[in-house]
This record gives sequence, C-alpha cells and structure tokens, in this order.
Amino acid sequence: MRRAIFLDRDGVINRAIVRDGKPYPPANLTQMEILPGVPSALTALHNAGFMLIVVTNQPDVARGTTSREVVEEINQYLAQCLPIDEFRTCFHDTGDDCDCRKPRPGALFAAAQLHDIDLKTSYMIGDRWRDTEAGQRAGCKTIFIDYGYDEKQPESVDFCVRSLTDAAQVILGETA
Repeated sequence: MRRAIFLDRDGVINRAIVRDGKPYPPANLTQMEILPGVPSALTALHNAGFMLIVVTNQPDVARGTTSREVVEEINQYLAQCLPIDEFRTCFHDTGDDCDCRKPRPGALFAAAQLHDIDLKTSYMIGDRWRDTEAGQRAGCKTIFIDYGYDEKQPESVDFCVRSLTDAAQVILGETA
C-alpha cells in the first residue's frame, strides 16, 4: 500500500485571500500566489515516497460566484508548478449533502481506493477545521496550519504548525 499526503489548496499551497479574518480562494489566476517554501516542501515529501493529493472544497462554483473553469485553471497552474499527483475538487455547497465536501471524508476514501493508499500511514494537512476533521474521519494523521482565522477552530489535531514547510518537517521527522 502507498502513503499519501492529502492537502487543502487555499491557505496550504497558495495564499488565501483573507477578508474580515476569514480565508477565501483567489478569484482568478492573477491572484494566485504559491506560498513560500511550498515547492521545496512538496518535492521533499514526494521524494520520500508520498503521493500528493489536493482535496479542496470550492463551493463558490455552486454559489455562482466563480466558474468551474477558473478553479480548474488554478489547479492546472499548480499542477504545472508543483509535484502534485492528483486534484480532488468538490464543487458543491454545504446544502448539497455530498460525500466529497470536507469535513466528510469521501474524497479521501475515493483516492485511497483508486491508488491503494493506507490511510493510517497518511496525513491530511489543512488550515481549517473541515480539513482536519475530514482527515480524522478517514483515519489519517492530521496537521493544522494555524493562521489564526476568525472562525471555528479544529477540536483536536495531531500536529499544529505555522506553514507547509513546518508540516513537511514533522512528517519527514516522523517517517525517517
């Protein structure tokens, strides 16, 4: 079985747009900024044998405030710049009651089944409670990147860090 790092997108890989203490995705490719240290952190994790799978909620598509094409353009850009193996994007909103929208773990389970991933030896990295809760529900270790957003915080996580670089150091230290 393989090991994977499941990553939220906005706030973990690229800079989230923070308004009134709450994070939002970039509205388009011109607002896209890969966070410092992300390329080297992802390369180190990939070289250590982890699959890198982005699991992202993009409810603005269901809400009609952004297009699916914009989200896919951003994902394609990130895929060209970074060693990401797969993107799993949920375009639904909370009321749609789908299994792929975090905090539900459906996207993680689907990726695990497709790629023969051992969820117990895998990690979910996110900057919001929905990310870490999805990881916990899937049986992964969880890493919370704490930016101090003005919103609900995770109830419990395995590790709390300040950046993806810090998260990679934790993972590589644990698996060395």
